[in-house]
Amino acid sequence: MFPFQGTADLLAALAAIERAQAHALIPDADPLIVSKRESIVAFAAEHRLPAVYGVRDFVDAGGLVSYGASIFDIWRRVATYVDRILKGTKPADLPIEQPTKFDLVINLKTASAMGLTIPPSILARADEVIE
Repeated sequence: MFPFQGTADLLAALAAIERAQAHALIPDADPLIVSKRESIVAFAAEHRLPAVYGVRDFVDAGGLVSYGASIFDIWRRVATYVDRILKGTKPADLPIEQPTKFDLVINLKTASAMGLTIPPSILARADEVIE
């Protein structure tokens, strides 16, 4: 684990990852890390580190793979909660829900650049493949 709290810390964390000779990356999907996605994706590409991200924003920025709760599904479900609250349901009466839909997004351009072959069985399960 290589925590950071800002841009300067990020550079130190990435240097520590390099010194540790990591074989892969699995960054958290917290807002600070997502805001630094370009730097993290560039680091992974430069060091040829396969990385699995929790949100697709990283894959859109050139990352290899993302697997995480579907943001669109979460927002759709939030809208149903807002609707129920506006119709008089007390928020405390609404059940706590867990994500039920997860998205797998694979960037084949990145895989190819890293010399990786994604098995057809994984590609078949992907919700989206970027070519």
